[in-house]
Amino acid sequence: MSSPAIVHDTFVIERQYAATPQRLFSALADPETKRAWYAGTTDYAQEHFEMSFVIGGYERSASAMGDDTPYPGLILSSEGRFEDIVPDRRVVTVSTMAIGGRRISSALVTYEISPHGSEGSALTMTHQAVFYEGSDGPKMRKGGWELLLDRLGGSLAGAGPAAGAGAGKIAD
Repeated sequence: MSSPAIVHDTFVIERQYAATPQRLFSALADPETKRAWYAGTTDYAQEHFEMSFVIGGYERSASAMGDDTPYPGLILSSEGRFEDIVPDRRVVTVSTMAIGGRRISSALVTYEISPHGSEGSALTMTHQAVFYEGSDGPKMRKGGWELLLDRLGGSLAGAGPAAGAGAGKIAD
C-alpha cells in the first residue's frame, strides 16, 4: 500500500498598516474584531467562531461554503491553539483545517508585529504547513491569506472588514 501524497510549504506575507502596533495586535487578539475580518466573508456563511486568546487557548471556526466555491454547502472548519503570545509583538498559532469533516491541512502561523514609520506598523506573517491529499494547496492558501490580510487592513482603516485590496495599508 502506498502512502498518501502530502505537500509541505512555507510562505511569508508582509504588510504595512496605518495603525499602531497596539491596534494591530488588538485586531488579532479581540474575538469580535478578529471575527469581522477573519471569519466574516461573503463566500461563506459563518456558522461558528470562538476564541480564548491566552497561551494554550483555542480558536475555532466553521463556515458553510458558498455556491460559487468548489464545495458548495460543505463546512470549512479550523481548530487551533495559541502557542505563544507577546503583547504588541507576536502571536503564534497551530491549527488544522477540514472540509466536510476531512482534514486537509495542519499549519503553524506566526504573526510578527513591529513599528513602521511614526504611526504605523508592519506585519510579517509566516505560514508553515503540510497539505493533505485533496486540499486547497499552498497557492490557494497563500491567496486566501493575502485577501484576509487585506481585509484586516480595511478593518484597521475603519473601512469595514470587506474592504478591498490595499485598504488600510501604507507604502513601504
